[in-house]
Amino acid sequence: MGNESVGGLRLLRLFGGGQDRERGTPDVNSQADEPSARPSLTAYGVAQKMLLDEISTFLLDNALAVTASNLLAAHSAFSGIDVGLARKILEKQASGTSITQEWLDLNKTPDGMQEGVKKIIGSLEASLETFASTTRTARDAVTTYNSEIKKQVSRATSLDADSALSALGILAREMVSRTENFAAEMKRSEDEAQALRRELDKARHDAEIDHLTGLPNRRAFEAALDRHYRQARQEADHLCVAFCDIDHFKRVNDTHGHDTGDRVIKAIGEALARISDDTCHVARHGGEEFVMLFRGKTTQEAWEKLDAVRENFGSRQFVNRANDNPIGKITFSGGIADVFAHKNPRDALKAADEALYEAKSGGRNQIVLSSPVNTRSHRG
Repeated sequence: MGNESVGGLRLLRLFGGGQDRERGTPDVNSQADEPSARPSLTAYGVAQKMLLDEISTFLLDNALAVTASNLLAAHSAFSGIDVGLARKILEKQASGTSITQEWLDLNKTPDGMQEGVKKIIGSLEASLETFASTTRTARDAVTTYNSEIKKQVSRATSLDADSALSALGILAREMVSRTENFAAEMKRSEDEAQALRRELDKARHDAEIDHLTGLPNRRAFEAALDRHYRQARQEADHLCVAFCDIDHFKRVNDTHGHDTGDRVIKAIGEALARISDDTCHVARHGGEEFVMLFRGKTTQEAWEKLDAVRENFGSRQFVNRANDNPIGKITFSGGIADVFAHKNPRDALKAADEALYEAKSGGRNQIVLSSPVNTRSHRG
């Protein structure tokens, strides 16, 4: 069995497990029965070694550079942190196409914006420190000036009036000059701090927005999910999550170009956004995939709402604007899971992603409802 097939079987463990026993491929437990297995290697150690092997095999077989970003993406996929990326890797391997750096960059979680935010925060902190330093210097100068005033007042008794006034005048002019300089420096520092605050607010906003669709991105969705999870648990409210993925999107890109593909992504984003409100959140998860949160709705109610969008969108006809050639109908598939039917929101997202995978495998253009035994579904 080739490395690519082995890698595919490894990824299948993220979506139900067990398949890696085919053709004698060993799993963690079977290694423990081999006489040659190292007795000091615990099950945890075996799992960690397998994870490292999977990551290195993935990078080397696809001629991907061993960079921090690629290592992070591979770890997220093979450890199960990013089940969406894991599923997409599995689909690429199943199709027999190689994974390029461009494809991985498009589908992995972006972190460049986060670095930009860190830089702005650092600049803001430096500006605030400069402002604080200027303020301290001005305060010290005022203290020194008051001390000098007291000295001159005490000396005035031994000086004639003209000499005393002259000394006080010199001191006053010097202090006025210093005060003007300090005021200018403080104003400049204050302006810089305000400008950096505006940049920081914009960067924080940009870091949570997908610029193609204008929807929240994955980072913003995860924050919303954490918030609603805590609230819904306290209020004993319903909470569901869903994954949606455009059907045959690669075919659209390959046939009609990336501009048309972007227009399709935007169109589906707009369709999903129309049902978004305070209790229904939609975000672009990456590539052609969207993630949704339904607060206060059962899985059946969430299915009905999402399936109505699917059915309505699937009735539209798309045309390639570049040449007026018909594209035809564009459909999407989805999977829904009840958050509180699982140990935590991450497990619920994994269940929703598995339901989406089932929808894709079962013919696409349908919404599958996850259940504890994964047998209950609704087809469009």
